Amino acid sequence: MFHSTTLTILLLGFLFQISWVASISMPSSNCYAFNNSSRIVDFSSWIGYPFEYDDEKQGSDLVVRFCKDVESRSQTGYVDFGRFDNFNYFVAGSGQSDFVQEFYNGDLMGCEQTYDKMGRTSQVNIICGSCPNGQCKGRPGCICHVEYESKCRALIELAISCDKPGPQVFQGFTVGFHPRSWELVYNGMTQFGFEKPHHEFSFQTSQTQVVLFTSAVASLSSLVQKPILKVHPHKGLGVSLSGSAASGKAPTTLSPTMLIVDWRCEIARNTPYEVNITIPVEGYEAIQFVLTKMCDYKQGQGGGATRGWAIFGVLSCIFFVSSTIFCCGGFIYKTKVERQHGLDALPGMTYLSACLETVSGVGQGYSQPEDPYASGEASWERPPGPSQSQAAWRPAERKYGAI
Repeated sequence: MFHSTTLTILLLGFLFQISWVASISMPSSNCYAFNNSSRIVDFSSWIGYPFEYDDEKQGSDLVVRFCKDVESRSQTGYVDFGRFDNFNYFVAGSGQSDFVQEFYNGDLMGCEQTYDKMGRTSQVNIICGSCPNGQCKGRPGCICHVEYESKCRALIELAISCDKPGPQVFQGFTVGFHPRSWELVYNGMTQFGFEKPHHEFSFQTSQTQVVLFTSAVASLSSLVQKPILKVHPHKGLGVSLSGSAASGKAPTTLSPTMLIVDWRCEIARNTPYEVNITIPVEGYEAIQFVLTKMCDYKQGQGGGATRGWAIFGVLSCIFFVSSTIFCCGGFIYKTKVERQHGLDALPGMTYLSACLETVSGVGQGYSQPEDPYASGEASWERPPGPSQSQAAWRPAERKYGAI
């Protein structure tokens, strides 16, 4: 009884663990970062939250609107020290800073030629926890210190209570419909529309094949393993994986691998089939995405045309190679043994010349010249008269059907 109960608990735990295996989806905003352990930390709930700092030296208040912008506010007005950039200027920090945010393209007045003509800029060093001096304990946090490198750039220390890091992401991994695209997976995270079954993204019944391209950082590409396929419902749709990615070849950025998904509808149904593809990565969370396939009608066995073209290609290659070897061997034989040169040394030229002569009619159909002595009387028996001498200057005429 004890063993059966233990086995049941272990089995339920295993099934529970499987049910929770899910793809790492893209955050709902670009306000996220990876820590030094490649774990994703989502700050989407912090977007726009204002942190104010009373700067007595400058006679103004500095305001950081998280993932928005940095402003210096005084009685003379606002001075913009940059806006949050959408191109992932939110990275892991070093030393006391856990993360770093960059803000660019602030006000230009007096800063037109600085920092690559980006105007005023600022850098926010984020500390998860409290400030070094012990202030700002707990939520939401505060600005610890502000330093101006110049009138065009500000350095800010911000302490907040960071959320718990998420799963470990295999950064740099992409999956797309082209070698240089990432419609399905970008930077190790599944894009919207493929993180779970979305019927509006379903493939049509007539599309029996989907070609995907995977790429990864070359130094970590050996960690990518063979993909795993799971179909729901498990009956009714025949699916197979092929290509270099299915065989376990390591993908790189310069040479992406190909994953070919061949599927055929065996049972028609109203709702789409769900094809879950998981790509394990050693030491990281697995890459997972879902494809949905419509089956409006049943499809027959495919692949005959493909196999036929493959056989034709193989036979064509064999014929080309054998013809090349035959021609080279015959040319060498006629040159060395039969002492022929030029076009005459090519194999088959004798038969080709004969065929050309036959087609062109050379050597056949010659008109036989008239024999002046073939008539019944000799030429000296009838001396030529005036009429005959004139007839010699025009071609002979023949009349048929008259006596």
